[in-house]
Amino acid sequence: MATTKKTSKASVSGEHAKALIIAEKPSVANDIAKALGGFTKHDEYFESDAFLISSAVGHLLEIAAPDEYEVKRGKWSFANLPVIPPHFDLRPIVKTESRLKVLQKLIKRKDVNRLINACDAGREGELIFRLIAQHAKAPQAVERLWLQSMTPASIREGFSKLRSDSDLQPLADAARCRSEADWLVGINGTRAMTAFNSKGGGFFLTTVGRVQTPTLSIVVQREEQIRKFIPKDYWEVRGEFIAAAGIYEGRWFSPDFKKDPAEPDARENRLWSEAAAKSIVAACRNKKGSVSEESKPATQLAPQLFDLTSLQREANARFGFSAKNTLGLAQALYERHKVLTYPRTDAKALPEDYLDTVHTTIENLGEHSPEYKSFASTILNGDGKKSWIKPNKRIFDNSKISDHFAIIPTLEAPKTLSEPEQKLYDLVVRRFLAVFYPAAEYRVTTRITEVSGHHFKTEGRVLVEPGWLSVYGKASQADDELIPVQKNESVQSESIELVALKTKPPARYTEATLLSAMESAGKWVDDDDMREAMAEKGLGTPATRAAIIEGLLAEKYILREARELIPTAKAFQLMTLLRGLDVSELTQPDLTGTWEHKLSLIEQGKLDRNTFMQEIAQMTQRIVKRAKEFNSDTIPGDYVTLKTPCPHCGKAVKENYRRFACESCGFTISKTPGGRAFEYDEAETLLKDKTIGPLQGFRSKMGRPFAAIIKLSEIPKDDADYPNAGFKLEFDFGNSQDNDTEVIDFTGREALGACPKCSGAIYEDGMRYVCEHNTGPTKTCDFKTGKVVLQQEISAEQVKKLLIEGKTDLLTNFKSNRTGRGFKAYLALDAGGKIGFEFEAKAPAKKRVGDKDESKSDPKPKRASRSKAKAEE
Repeated sequence: MATTKKTSKASVSGEHAKALIIAEKPSVANDIAKALGGFTKHDEYFESDAFLISSAVGHLLEIAAPDEYEVKRGKWSFANLPVIPPHFDLRPIVKTESRLKVLQKLIKRKDVNRLINACDAGREGELIFRLIAQHAKAPQAVERLWLQSMTPASIREGFSKLRSDSDLQPLADAARCRSEADWLVGINGTRAMTAFNSKGGGFFLTTVGRVQTPTLSIVVQREEQIRKFIPKDYWEVRGEFIAAAGIYEGRWFSPDFKKDPAEPDARENRLWSEAAAKSIVAACRNKKGSVSEESKPATQLAPQLFDLTSLQREANARFGFSAKNTLGLAQALYERHKVLTYPRTDAKALPEDYLDTVHTTIENLGEHSPEYKSFASTILNGDGKKSWIKPNKRIFDNSKISDHFAIIPTLEAPKTLSEPEQKLYDLVVRRFLAVFYPAAEYRVTTRITEVSGHHFKTEGRVLVEPGWLSVYGKASQADDELIPVQKNESVQSESIELVALKTKPPARYTEATLLSAMESAGKWVDDDDMREAMAEKGLGTPATRAAIIEGLLAEKYILREARELIPTAKAFQLMTLLRGLDVSELTQPDLTGTWEHKLSLIEQGKLDRNTFMQEIAQMTQRIVKRAKEFNSDTIPGDYVTLKTPCPHCGKAVKENYRRFACESCGFTISKTPGGRAFEYDEAETLLKDKTIGPLQGFRSKMGRPFAAIIKLSEIPKDDADYPNAGFKLEFDFGNSQDNDTEVIDFTGREALGACPKCSGAIYEDGMRYVCEHNTGPTKTCDFKTGKVVLQQEISAEQVKKLLIEGKTDLLTNFKSNRTGRGFKAYLALDAGGKIGFEFEAKAPAKKRVGDKDESKSDPKPKRASRSKAKAEE
């Protein structure tokens, strides 16, 4: 309490006046209250004689154009572009609006005469606070608490050195510039490209963004390399050699080899001529060889502590977790279980005053977790004289910390973690323990065997001291240990073999490798200043990269197959468009590099905010102008000829920017019917079978998603709209039979089960499953259900299960038309044979969702009313 009173005397005027401290997260508000002491806890805030403490929960407000500048989806046209408002309004984020109201109420309290910005020490923290103050029209003076460490001592020291609001104005300017510039480029770029792609009718949503689109470009460029890759034959020569102590292997290599950027496939052990390889085999077979050997010690340090991106990479590589899932698990371990520190960090270091905290944390791990006990004891006892926890710039370095420090375990002992949570927690704990261990020590041996003037290399590595590897269970290792040879020993070649191989294309990106590429995107930037500005930032931030990847997946720019990320036809079409329009700003990381460099200058007070925003407005004008004035029917690009011939005349069908068109007759179909781009294999299937589907991802003119079967229908010869084309593309929504006067003939089709209403047979028909008695003018039953319900495909197998067992399996890809949010549910039959949703039962209040015992339970779903299910459809 003494600290609190001392601070209040120095900074609070008036006998009953109080300062309102606003943190970025509830956990930080709680830490501040504990450090200062003397607080009473209320529902949404803490209060003492001198202070009120409350918090945001991240961003509570988002910027938006004033209403008169807002154009609703479906009316996006060049006539309404560019959108460059003279100012930005603020709009509460619906999910966190209640928290915003709490802060507004506290700001307006009569006894609050001062605000203290205790949001995270960085650009986004500054923006979060200032938008709250702006929205609440706060009249109070503001001071800044700048913390890089959350120890009680650091918090108290921070309050004794509060910074003036004006000191942080350049940082606030940079934060607003980043936010507003992202909005301008994203909104105008997306609407301009959507307007361009929707010229022929319909609504082809084409989203672009400063980070999203360069990230997509990285994936597309890799896929282009793979598609264009032509494998080259090469040969290796491998030999087995007999020594007194045993047999070892060696690979031929050229001692004179030097890397050449012009020959990226060249290696010291590759031969491009089969004849040359055969001559080596002939020269060395059944010959004696001499041996020379060099052994030297090598060390390997433990990896650094995790930041979010490195944690996401490691979890993806080890467990296949997506970046989004890893972030969600880490957030749960931080917020709900309180066993990890804040995960949305870009730092791999700890504050320099954290030695005592680390010591206590490792003691705690040893006491409460048997699997870590021996490692904790080893670290704390060190070499028998002193602990291994000591000042080390690789671990403790304030200069390597911005808003948050590295992810490490807390003093809380974990209880009832789910299996994925336990895996991630263990990953963080072992990395944390390993970083204090000494380096692993190896003996590395390189053996050269010379036979008939040709050289064969054999390499071995023996683990001498495991060091940090022991934390991962590698106490001893001799996988590459070589059998010994004596000095000057002559060896006999046992076999010399020729191995024919082919060069391989580059690997597709996984989430782990794409996260690495985003993190190191600066390497693609030529300008030194921009590259330096991006060195710390890359594309996106650790907190946003998972959302960027998920956004690309949601917009169907990329697909996830196993662990690979594969760009779609829509992605290639976007890259073709941006390249053709010469909008390189949106395809390369240079834009982010330029921004980060200039934002850095703004933070330093060397560049004016207005100057930066004028440049952004000019760039926005240029992007819209290029799209608006491009008047050619097609865009230059690398197009293909389909393998399947024209269904009308049998000649070749070629691709251009907008269509697949026959080179001979008038047959042509859109590449993007209903705003959904055909993949090449889908176009081939359509031409071959005259039908494909159901397919999802189509959008109406107002931007609403729908599913349909696509058909090629024959055109009457006298149809003036389609002269000589033979076929036209049509949507089949599966409801064309509803008003037909003729009964559908189901002869030859497989019945899926008995109708729950009339016991007739259920059949698949177009985009629906329908009762045989629900057709024709005298139909006696109304049972039917769609093949796609709220963007969730319903397979024939699930319909069979519904008819036999009364409900489907748990289906995970429903998406509400009203809110756009995804949800999981069962489709289930009620007593009257109607179909509704059933949802998983909620976990009991005292248990946590995701706990091991919960995951094995058999929840009894709660049935939703039919009216709700129907309304959602």
